[in-house]
Amino acid sequence: MTEPTLYPESGFLRLRIDLAYDGTNFSGWGKQPDRRTVQEEVEKALTTATQSKIETIVAGRTDAGVHAIGQVIHVDVPDTLNLDDLSYKLNRMLDTDVRVMKVAVVNGPFNARFSALRRHYTYKILDGNQTISPLNRLDVASWYRVLDVDLMNQASALMLGSHDFAAYCKFREGSTTVRNLQRFEWSRDSAGFLIGDVVADSFCYSMVRNLVGAVVCVADGRFGPEWIEQTLANKVRISDSLVFPACGLTLRQVDYPTDDQLLEQAKVMIGKRDNGSH
Repeated sequence: MTEPTLYPESGFLRLRIDLAYDGTNFSGWGKQPDRRTVQEEVEKALTTATQSKIETIVAGRTDAGVHAIGQVIHVDVPDTLNLDDLSYKLNRMLDTDVRVMKVAVVNGPFNARFSALRRHYTYKILDGNQTISPLNRLDVASWYRVLDVDLMNQASALMLGSHDFAAYCKFREGSTTVRNLQRFEWSRDSAGFLIGDVVADSFCYSMVRNLVGAVVCVADGRFGPEWIEQTLANKVRISDSLVFPACGLTLRQVDYPTDDQLLEQAKVMIGKRDNGSH
């Protein structure tokens, strides 16, 4: 297991880079053999722009097909690098489905993953078997029944807090499934889309899509709200047939503490990882 770093080595600068991408044609964030991934594309552009081998650390490893408008990474680059117009240069190299939104030099202790306080995701659904406009097709999932927003919020509220979400995650060897779900709320916007606001300290593999599928089961009348609590308590993985598609999911934002709290936050999260609780 690689030891996380909070400062760049001597002769290097640490950069925070904010990214946005359409995940439709990516096999997720993390590099995989013979597959197109966001990490591979971003590191390739950075390596070319800096003329040095670049490795990224990401705030949240999005799954295949998941989008982002507020992804955060950090990279260490030679301190002799001319940073003028770096965003522009990178975006000239990258395909148009991934964009560098901002580049900033980090002077204090910062790790894109371990310094993060929480991650915000949005899930978007068009229910009632309505037709999705071609311009909306990339970031919305469809559902054939009309969904009751009040029931969705009732079911979602039952999951709030710190729990073992084993029933709502795909298992990964050596990873804990305990998470603190801080917000899970639904509303319907003026265009008729159901918007899910999902916030946690971090998320397990496929967790949001599992949670959405479970809530929809309650909202369309297949199960009562008590099924949510029973499933959570029993820790028995729900059926893959209930998992909602990746296309409706977007990483919206990653929160970080103030500069004077960055070091303490990172130490806490690294300690949780080392103790097998994160």
